[in-house]
Parts: sequence; C-alpha cells; structure tokens
Amino acid sequence: MRALKEWATVVRALERGNQTVILRKGGILETASGFRVEARKFALFPTYEHQETASLKSQFYGYLAEAREGMPREGYNMVSSLAEVLDERDVSSASKLEDLSRFHIWSDQYVVERMNWMPSRPMKAVFLRVESIPAVEVKVLPEYQGCKSWIELNVNSEAGKPALSDAELSAQLEDFRRIVG
Repeated sequence: MRALKEWATVVRALERGNQTVILRKGGILETASGFRVEARKFALFPTYEHQETASLKSQFYGYLAEAREGMPREGYNMVSSLAEVLDERDVSSASKLEDLSRFHIWSDQYVVERMNWMPSRPMKAVFLRVESIPAVEVKVLPEYQGCKSWIELNVNSEAGKPALSDAELSAQLEDFRRIVG
C-alpha cells in the first residue's frame, strides 16, 4: 500500500477531524516534479522531523506535544490511519490559501513560507477523507528516509472509523470546492 509521509502532528489533526486539507509542494527530492498524488487511497505515515510550534496555530500546540510524547520506539513507526483523496486542486492565489485556513492546523506564517518555496509552483491543496484504524507497527526501512512524500508499505487494513460524519465531510468538501473553484 502507498503511504504519504506527513507530520505526526498533522496526522493527529486529520484523525480527529480538525484538518481535512493538506497543502503540499513536494519534498526536496521532488523539486523537479513537484508534489503529485500517487494514490487515491493510502496510509498516513507519521514523521517527526521539522515540526515546531511556529508552524502551527496556537490552539493545536497540544498535538505537537502529543506527537513528541508518543514517538514510536527506535527503528519503528506506527500507522493508525488511512486517507482517501476526495478532491485536489492547484492553488496559486494567496487569498485562496487564506480562505483554506479553516481546513488545516498550520500557521499563516508557515503557509506563506511554503508558498514562497519554489514560488513559480502552485500549492497542491488535497481534500482528504480520513479513517482511524487499529495501529500497526511498521519497521522503518532505509528507503523510507529522506525528503520524499510517498513510500510503499507492507500494510493492509480494512475500513476504520471516519474522522468526520458523512454530513460534516460533505459540507466541508462543498466549501473547499467553492473556495478553490
């Protein structure tokens, strides 16, 4: 199964329904191609690098503390959620990115920094449906390392518990589409 590497803090927010949109440009190893959605359904692979309070809205600092306290044992990671892409759009407008703020936990400053990295490239806004699954311990292989977005995991899981109800998710998706339209 494909897996998307994402901050553990963001994975927590996605699992709890406090975030439905991820904003990506790609990792350093993806500068030529930029970020591309490589799978419509995938696992979320929590990462622990580069996370800091300045990158988050203050009301979500607790997720960072939880992520730091709940780090997996050395050489392993815990996969506890699956995601499905419901929509994706390229966004170049700063005002549209501001309007998307309610869909994620990142600080305005962090979003501006990301937008300014490779400024000729648009930000990819990806709207996700997320389900929590029973946690699966995964051995971290050398090929998982580095600043790349996608990895291949030997993890299979059946459907889990949705982060948001169908009605909540539909309402947010409608708002997302209106903004990025």
